[in-house]
Amino acid sequence: MPEVKCSVANCEYWFTGNTCSADAIMIEIDRHANADFKTEFAGESFKTERQDTAVNSSATCCHTFKQRK
Repeated sequence: MPEVKCSVANCEYWFTGNTCSADAIMIEIDRHANADFKTEFAGESFKTERQDTAVNSSATCCHTFKQRK
């Protein structure tokens, strides 16, 4: 798996060196930011077959985020 950088330190998957330790990463375009996928994405297959396009990185969001307890 390629290295995924993340600076959200309160995420369950945040790891030393600002890396993401999730088994899988779910990224959506902002238009779908409030979609309710009713699933945990790390370690599971994606439940969506949609293929969207984004103009730049600021038009995307990470659905893998899970707040660290």
